[in-house]
Amino acid sequence: MKSIFLWLAAIFFLSVSCQQEGVVLSNKGKTQYSIVIPDGASLEINKAATELQSYLKAIGGADFSIEKATSLSAGKKIYVGWPAESGATPQAQITMTVKGEQLHISGGNDQSTLFAVYTFLEKYFGVRYYAPGEELVPQQVKVMVPKDMNYVYTPSITTRTVHSKLFYEHPDFAAKQKVTTEAFPGYVPDARVHTFGRFMPEGEYYKSHPEYYALRNGRRIPTQLCLSNPKVFNIVRDRVAELLEQHPECNVISVSQGDNTQYCQCKKCEAINKKEGSPAGSVIEFVNRIAREFPDKQISTLAYQYTRKAPLHIKPEPNVLITLCSIECDRSAPIEEKSSDFATDLIEWGALTDNIRIWDYTTQFTNFLAPFPNLHTLQPNIQLFRDNHAKWVFEQHSHNPSELFELRSYLTAKLLWNPDLDVDSVMDDFLTGYYAEAAPYVKNYITTVHEELKKDTDFFLFLYGDPSQAFDSFLCPELLSRFDKWYDEAELAVAGKSNVLERVKKARLSVDFAILEASRQQLTPGFSLAVKNQTGKYVVPEQLKKRLNGFAETCSRNNITLLNEMGYRVEEYVELYQNTLDRAMRSNLARGKQVKLLTTPKKYADENPQALTDGAFGGPSFYANWLGFEGNHAEAVIDLGELTEITNVSTAFLQVVNHLVVFPVKVTFYYSADGKSYKLLKQIDNKKPLTRESKINDIQYFTASFPNVKARYVKIKGVNMKTPPVWHHGAGMPSWIFMDEVMVQ
Repeated sequence: MKSIFLWLAAIFFLSVSCQQEGVVLSNKGKTQYSIVIPDGASLEINKAATELQSYLKAIGGADFSIEKATSLSAGKKIYVGWPAESGATPQAQITMTVKGEQLHISGGNDQSTLFAVYTFLEKYFGVRYYAPGEELVPQQVKVMVPKDMNYVYTPSITTRTVHSKLFYEHPDFAAKQKVTTEAFPGYVPDARVHTFGRFMPEGEYYKSHPEYYALRNGRRIPTQLCLSNPKVFNIVRDRVAELLEQHPECNVISVSQGDNTQYCQCKKCEAINKKEGSPAGSVIEFVNRIAREFPDKQISTLAYQYTRKAPLHIKPEPNVLITLCSIECDRSAPIEEKSSDFATDLIEWGALTDNIRIWDYTTQFTNFLAPFPNLHTLQPNIQLFRDNHAKWVFEQHSHNPSELFELRSYLTAKLLWNPDLDVDSVMDDFLTGYYAEAAPYVKNYITTVHEELKKDTDFFLFLYGDPSQAFDSFLCPELLSRFDKWYDEAELAVAGKSNVLERVKKARLSVDFAILEASRQQLTPGFSLAVKNQTGKYVVPEQLKKRLNGFAETCSRNNITLLNEMGYRVEEYVELYQNTLDRAMRSNLARGKQVKLLTTPKKYADENPQALTDGAFGGPSFYANWLGFEGNHAEAVIDLGELTEITNVSTAFLQVVNHLVVFPVKVTFYYSADGKSYKLLKQIDNKKPLTRESKINDIQYFTASFPNVKARYVKIKGVNMKTPPVWHHGAGMPSWIFMDEVMVQ
């Protein structure tokens, strides 16, 4: 055990002096007890015994020997991993019982016995496992348990996964929190989700057999499979058989749609879907046929986006595992409150099958480190899943560090084990144990940001949102300043404890990130990229430089490398931010000048053309400052107000490939003295054409330099590729281009 906090008995919240006299396991570092496991016990039972031995020594100082036996016998014994006397028990069940002077700790299987030991240590001795290597072990002079102990618990959710590297990379910690060590336990490694395209790759089949793929608007495109085509069934069946043969140790394989909504609309597929009232009809019909070929395996498929609504008549085969996904849900409130349609879908699937796996989501995937006040929704949502008989729940956290990463991972695991626990008590216990004297300030932030969100009943807290959406809500300037002050006070409170101080700095990253993004938007004089000094020159505030450097250094020290699921790296973000600061300080003849659009924007930046000259700069997310054009070109004219000599024009474009946001094919710059007759300045071709290997999240500056010309009007045209190439999951759909700040020198 590493970095263990040792509490004296006098401050242990369950002081021994207040306990009813019980069975004394050790006293003043001495014991008459031994730990007994069955002869021939598994590695997991052996581990349960050695963990119990180690923690009991840390608690009371006594050395407990470990013995093996073939049967139970009299004497002072702690029996670990022995079968229940009553016979068969549920595999997930854990039991802790005192019988006379003996203690029995067991589970329905070997893994549950290990879980029982960890639960025993938590429940009766206050041991806490906050994070890998960060534990709290209270010390006691007299180590004892109640004489009437008879604790039996069977978790209702039997497969529990929290998508966090804290568990995947630390299996011992995962066991202590009773969650899986991988996202897809039991699955064939190459066939876990979105497998249609893997079974039938576009590069292998599309050119020679386009009829194998989805018919959309009269054209076959390789976004999804044509599930009514008998040859498609044969190929998928054979591929499934091949993979199962390669992985006999696995009992689950996914046969599931690609990650897009471009499903087949041919007459045969549509007929099934119409009859079933949902595109899930053709999927379940297809997957059922596969499942009947492999009755001894589980065939997993998705109820996701267009297939989330259950079919009216067809029932999944008993060995079909329905993975129901809540990706669209509003996270500002419990699912039943604001996303009742999902709750309805859950009930309707439950009427068709009792073999449901929930795929839930708990963080903002576009901005891992952004404030995301959804902690209050975790318990009611997990209770909803439990109450509708979901035995398998996968909580897709960020995997990589995100806001309050340790707390979120810890709390979610606790709720999966026991959906009815006292959340406030668990959070208070964690905050006190993990942040020490800084806990009240961290709690102030958590409490306030959640309360402010609840006040804004119209706010949609989206998995693919952005902090900029909340700058007039729970992240308004006044609140950001308050949060910043609390974290200042938190750091001061633990200034002499370097390890705890580092935890506080990590927790602070979300507020720092929000303030950096607020400053990018020139939100207030206090949150700005650049301000005018006494000479009228734009300069970067020193506090902003310090915040950006501190953000980068804290991320680096804690190996926090990714900002979003698209692979956008912290170092890229910092480099781009520094470039943006340089741009913000430059003289810009276009700043604040009138903009006229010759093409129509859609949805983003309030469709306001002045977003191109407002002095605010777009970042890696299209929600803030970017002016978006869907399926059409971006064409804008900037009126400089008077004839002016210019030598340089530039603007930025965003790319987010998985959201159909791509760089323009080319950008052309023109100038005019009268706004009627335009002359070409320069054409800049896209230096990063879209390929399968393109960066998912990227920004490119298109810059034209030229000899002096006199111009009042500058026209910029970004040419949209109109639709992605056929290999892209959005083939056939309109592509977007996003344009931001025009710089004229």
